[in-house]
Amino acid sequence: MTDPTLWLAVTAAGLAGLTIVTQAALKGWRGWLDLRRLEIDRRHDDQAHAAAPSPASRIELADLKERVRKLEAIAAGVDL
Repeated sequence: MTDPTLWLAVTAAGLAGLTIVTQAALKGWRGWLDLRRLEIDRRHDDQAHAAAPSPASRIELADLKERVRKLEAIAAGVDL
């Protein structure tokens, strides 16, 4: 049980196993970081496209603002 070759083999096998597990975890971590980068880029692209609203949505928004003003005037008791 005190054979140095046995202990050297066990230590080498343990070190090899630890290296394999560490490399797999590092590859998974890098993959997760790449996924997060893609999500952030996609979100940034969506915001860039959302910065220019269509004319139809502008008209609808103006109509909604006008309705809100009318409702506020009615609530305040002002005749239109």
